[in-house]
Amino acid sequence: MSQAIVQVKNLNLSYKNIHAVQDVSFSVKPGEILAVIGQNGSGKTSTVECLEGLRKPDSGLIRIFGKDPWLNRRKVYKEMGVQLQEAEYPLKIRVEEQCRLFASFYERPADWNLLLAQLGLSDKRKRPIHKLSGGEKQRLSILLSLMGRPKLLILDELTTGLDPEVRQNMWVSFENIRKSGVAIIMVSHYLDEVEALADKILYLEKGKQQFLGTQQEFRAYVKSQVSRDTWTENLSLEKLYLLIAPKTTGLTMEGIL
Repeated sequence: MSQAIVQVKNLNLSYKNIHAVQDVSFSVKPGEILAVIGQNGSGKTSTVECLEGLRKPDSGLIRIFGKDPWLNRRKVYKEMGVQLQEAEYPLKIRVEEQCRLFASFYERPADWNLLLAQLGLSDKRKRPIHKLSGGEKQRLSILLSLMGRPKLLILDELTTGLDPEVRQNMWVSFENIRKSGVAIIMVSHYLDEVEALADKILYLEKGKQQFLGTQQEFRAYVKSQVSRDTWTENLSLEKLYLLIAPKTTGLTMEGIL
């Protein structure tokens, strides 16, 4: 069996009196996609920021390629690509300038001209990044995450702002990337995306790990958590999730009319 690229054991992280991540454990092997799901504030971003070496955990063990990312961020980043939900770029820098800059960080960078073409950005190469649409910026952030030919990809809201056709094409692309042996951790609120791509699901709620396992095991987990009259066979992953996710108050017309 392949050795895990990512190992996390009993991860804990707090911000003053807020327990953002509590006793979270999981692993990811080469060619495996782990989806991290949960409501806003459930600890998803805090967890991946620890993996990226951006935050130091209060306790627990994290190993990426056998190394502690907090102490060895530079070494880990040689083999890890990160796509952020939101990224800030130097003002007025053009798309091709940003690509050339990122390529200079690696000994053997990917062919960014080819990636521009594959992501439909070739005609935007001379455009300042701040003038790109939200979806175009998202595609650029994905391109930059692939520049170092990573063995591990961390994706935060992979297809936010993309139209349906581009989303579908992106799913196919990352399925092919996974088949090449790249491990992927994806944070997503889009459960159709998770259903299309994920081998395993990590479900967090208020910082606590509620579930870790395959999609089939998640189905069995949800079935065990809900009443018999609520359960229906062959539900989509999104409807399964909604059965167990904490309920929120919907918008009412009081005070509007």
